[in-house]
Amino acid sequence: MEKEIYDKYVKAGQIASQVQELAMKNAKPGKKLLELADELEKKTIELGGEIAFPANLSRNHEAAHYTPSFNDELTIGEKDVLKVDVGVHVDGYIADCAFTLDFSGEHGKLVEASAAALQTAVSMAKPGVNVRSIGKAIETEIMKRGLKPISNLSGHRVEQFFLHAGENMPNVESGNYVLQEGDTFAIEPFATNGYGEIVEGGDVEIFMLASHHLRARMPSTRKVLEVIVEKYPELPFAKRWLHNALPEVAEFSMNAAFRELQLNGVLHPYPVLVEKAKGLVSQAETTIIVTEDGCVPTVPVRL
Repeated sequence: MEKEIYDKYVKAGQIASQVQELAMKNAKPGKKLLELADELEKKTIELGGEIAFPANLSRNHEAAHYTPSFNDELTIGEKDVLKVDVGVHVDGYIADCAFTLDFSGEHGKLVEASAAALQTAVSMAKPGVNVRSIGKAIETEIMKRGLKPISNLSGHRVEQFFLHAGENMPNVESGNYVLQEGDTFAIEPFATNGYGEIVEGGDVEIFMLASHHLRARMPSTRKVLEVIVEKYPELPFAKRWLHNALPEVAEFSMNAAFRELQLNGVLHPYPVLVEKAKGLVSQAETTIIVTEDGCVPTVPVRL
């Protein structure tokens, strides 16, 4: 890996770590999820980074992909288990990271399971290691605490402006990819006291541009698509960002525009992912750079 690229991954990780610290300070029971998401995304920009994807603030049985709507009134509950998943990029080189907060203090083992699994995975990652063995180690760390890994969620290779770049980093014993020097992977164990699988929920607030080709029927759709193509051509974005960019577009018209874009295959939706049995879920994540004799986590593992 060229030093310039390596340095950009490292810088993205340093910014992401500071954003995590802000989340740990500001996330409290009673706090609006919308307010927290705005704070984390603004901090990313203030520190010289760019937002790789909307702040994910998934609670309890939600595993991933919950980001607030533009008028979201939901707040953090006294007993919530909150996953804070943020992405920062510098010139497209991404640091994807997450940690879990347990506001009740009753689910320490759940939080520990994903964090310990991540620490173990990072310690194993080096050239020549098969991802299957890392997945097995993640699974073992979680199961020895009487919990289950979420088998149909995995980490993923990251590349410039490419969040999910093909190869997976499993959370169970699967896969056959062998790590090579210069690889960059997001490793993200998920632990649950539920069934061990996720399904799609109904809410969708995160999207990604899938095609530029549409003769939009409605003027509001054309206006929305123009902003998406200009500002978010390659990475996921939040629907609320369009409300902020186009305050003149009424909520009804915005919803209609997104429906038209989805129906025509222009937007790829990211539904909220929920645990199949409504079990509680914890998550821990960092992005690693595989080096000659090991790996470098761009964001420290929080235990």
